Amino acid sequence: MASPVLDSFALLAFLFKEKGHQKIVDVFDQAAESDAAALIASPNWAEVRYIVQRKVGMGRWTEVRSAILALPIRVVAADQVLAEAAGALKAVKKMSLADCFAAALAQQREAAVYTGDPEFKAVAKEIKVVWL
Repeated sequence: MASPVLDSFALLAFLFKEKGHQKIVDVFDQAAESDAAALIASPNWAEVRYIVQRKVGMGRWTEVRSAILALPIRVVAADQVLAEAAGALKAVKKMSLADCFAAALAQQREAAVYTGDPEFKAVAKEIKVVWL
């Protein structure tokens, strides 16, 4: 089974216990049991970082960052192949660039992407979307 992909919406829902956060708790539980970390593309990680800092401050971000990185999650670097796939999606879909990276990562890994972001409706026929 492919490792699930999280977009920033999903990880933020988990962190702030928003609607759908239990699905992400389940993702982390399954990842821990299977030794297959959940994935997040680096542009989505950047979104999580700035949103957390804006909401709760830099000092709290440092704590949150450590807590997240202790979970079974892996930040996937945006290499040329992933960047080109995200760019190809951005050229034809009405999605933010960061969302295109999450979608491209899910496509690349033949994995489901977890999100509550309605922009992912644009790619729901091409990749599996698990809605929060």
